[in-house]
Amino acid sequence: MTDTLKLILEDTDGTQLETSCTRVAVMWQGKELWIQQDGRGQLLIGVDVEEGDAEYANLLLRPLATNLVSLQLEMEPADLSDDEDGEEGHVHGPDCNH
Repeated sequence: MTDTLKLILEDTDGTQLETSCTRVAVMWQGKELWIQQDGRGQLLIGVDVEEGDAEYANLLLRPLATNLVSLQLEMEPADLSDDEDGEEGHVHGPDCNH
């Protein structure tokens, strides 16, 4: 498997441009929505969170029809309080699965 995405970009007049990349982002509701392939045939979709953001982004995927899904972006307040270990908030690391 490869981690390269083959993109087809289409203008409003229907003109298509084919290209490829490793990751692509779409600005959606003021956030960067990143799409990439993981090399095992799975498509990964995530939202970048900036340092100091007061909200987390949740992506909700719902089936609409046989070949359609709805993707919704919801913002949820971030818990910036101390955790049980006395550390301030959550620190993202390679093992946190975020």
